[in-house]
Amino acid sequence: MSDIRLVMVGSVVIFAGFYVASIGGSQYSQMAMQATQFDDCYDYSTGTAVHVNCAQVERDALLYLALALSLIGGGGYAIFRGIKGRWDQNVKSGEMLGPKYD
Repeated sequence: MSDIRLVMVGSVVIFAGFYVASIGGSQYSQMAMQATQFDDCYDYSTGTAVHVNCAQVERDALLYLALALSLIGGGGYAIFRGIKGRWDQNVKSGEMLGPKYD
């Protein structure tokens, strides 16, 4: 893959990681506050209080965070490989586009 394409793909993957982190953070922030302040956790998304297991919610939030961090890390690795890689001026003459000079 071309170096500039790796940089672009890495940027998109990092953006996706931040997007996933923002959605997960807003979903689990209320449960995190309940877990630290009270002994019981309740889900109010249905309109009534439903008792949920705080430990399971914390594990789900941790897995969501791990997904977001792996996306951000993978995008950073792709950008690093794109910047560090061989640049487009090192293309072999048979792979070049444009007019051919013999």
